Amino acid sequence: MLDIKIIRENPEIVKENIRKKFQFEKEALVDQVLALDAESRANKNRADMLRAERNKVSSEIGMLMRQGKREEAEAKKQIVGEKAAELAACEAKEGELAEKIRKIMLVIPNIIDPSVPVGKNDTENVEVERFGEPAVPDFEIPYHTEIMERFNGIDLDSARRVAGNGFYYLMGDIARLHSAVISYARDFMIDRGFTYCVPPFMIRSDVVTGVMSFAEMEAMMYKIEGEDLYLIGTSEHSMIGKFIDQILPEESLPQTLTSYSPCFRKEKGAHGIEERGVYRIHQFEKQEMIVVCKPEDSKMWFDKLWQNTVDLFRSMDIPVRTLECCSGDLADLKVKSVDVEAWSPRQKKYFEVGSCSNLGDAQARRLKIRIKGENGKYLPHTLNNTVVAPPRMLIAFLENNLNADGSVNVPAALRPYMGGKEKLVPVN
Repeated sequence: MLDIKIIRENPEIVKENIRKKFQFEKEALVDQVLALDAESRANKNRADMLRAERNKVSSEIGMLMRQGKREEAEAKKQIVGEKAAELAACEAKEGELAEKIRKIMLVIPNIIDPSVPVGKNDTENVEVERFGEPAVPDFEIPYHTEIMERFNGIDLDSARRVAGNGFYYLMGDIARLHSAVISYARDFMIDRGFTYCVPPFMIRSDVVTGVMSFAEMEAMMYKIEGEDLYLIGTSEHSMIGKFIDQILPEESLPQTLTSYSPCFRKEKGAHGIEERGVYRIHQFEKQEMIVVCKPEDSKMWFDKLWQNTVDLFRSMDIPVRTLECCSGDLADLKVKSVDVEAWSPRQKKYFEVGSCSNLGDAQARRLKIRIKGENGKYLPHTLNNTVVAPPRMLIAFLENNLNADGSVNVPAALRPYMGGKEKLVPVN
């Protein structure tokens, strides 16, 4: 959410930012906010004047009563009553206007970083850098569920009977590999100085609206019927929510946390063949990283966060690339975002396995997270990034470590988490 001062002082900059995000229908919201803000400030000025008059007349009443001038005092009391009624109306209107302004402000997108390329959607994202050499073996690579089935490692049919489409059973070596990747990612981030955390897997609505836009919430979140609780779509939600309504001492920054959680997502819409199996699902597990820092440090932390994911994947012999998200592909709260994509030898292209985002002070403003420094209070910047999210990450892992005989190599980094195994051998 933007600071209202930015809209007051630079409405055209806000409108231009909206146009860069191709959300032309939101341009009118800027003028609506300005009109409501002007009305709100005029109403507040009137309320302040009425309070001053009431206090003044109240003092006069006390003086008249001490002087025994009861009739004059009673006349003044009538004036106070009239002012009180008008003041109550102003105060009620003040709350109504504030709520109207907040609702509109929640859907006006954040100002994107000048370095963000302008584009309509994810087809116009820009490749930044590649890490590792993408290779295509001289043997055919099966679809990822077929690879897993060779290890008796997945059961989609039973999952459909139990929970419906978009769920899965992982078993045996594949289930163990899944857990190994999560455990390795946890220790990888701890070794890089992050504090490990297991957060709540459900959050209240005020946290939901604090960390994401309404459009994202509707598309992603599952609500618990009859309660003010939502299942998290990513642990970033509850991790940033940890600081809601808090005033943090400046010396406590940066807050660098890495969290494990299951994630639950609606994933509405039809999906193509490449998004079946365990690629796009309703439930998965993820290791996340978040940072709360001084505004001047957020660019540095942004680069550190995506580099962590790149380094993790390279340690498992998976080629990756970074992709700068264009303006039209950025969620409303994001200032800048980079996707990390892994190489798929079967598809002969890259696909997304993580996303790193700088949200500026948008989440902090919504959640009322403040920092107390030497020069007063200010809003921190918040950032988040995927460390690893199996089982999607397993697709890249299995394809890039598959051998012609159907076995799968286990990179050295993962072997301590796989009982020392150097290779997984199929049973079918």
